[in-house]
Amino acid sequence: MRTGLGFDSHRLVEGRKLILGGTEIPFEKGLLGHSDADVLAHAVTDALLGACALGDIGSHFPDSDPAYKDADSMVLLKKTGDTVKENGFTVGNIDATIIIERPKLSPYIRKMRENIANALGIDADHVSVKAKTNEGMGDIGAGNAAAAICSVLVLKDGK
Repeated sequence: MRTGLGFDSHRLVEGRKLILGGTEIPFEKGLLGHSDADVLAHAVTDALLGACALGDIGSHFPDSDPAYKDADSMVLLKKTGDTVKENGFTVGNIDATIIIERPKLSPYIRKMRENIANALGIDADHVSVKAKTNEGMGDIGAGNAAAAICSVLVLKDGK
């Protein structure tokens, strides 16, 4: 049994889609990044890789590689899930929190959980996603950025 911790943050800018947990959310700003900048998917990816001691998202999907320009982060998460399995691990559970001042995310949480579960081939009841504000503090509180943090448990197959 192993645990992993993942974190990601990106600036919110006009002219980009807001995608969190593979769900497009109607909003006037989106996250800026080399890929679709899905902070939730990136935090889950990093947590899984960390739990299995397989590096981080940047070592598997570097932003210097044009192949990942505007990449769908759920595709990257699925590839990570395949890597986790190939290395003899099974995902036990995922607990993630998105920190964003607005928009309110409660209508989209179920879909995010389902998308993450589908990408990893696990039950949605093994995936928890929560949303919090930053109470007006810092860049996140000012509506200029978003972040996500994630904890995962993986099990070594046969142990």
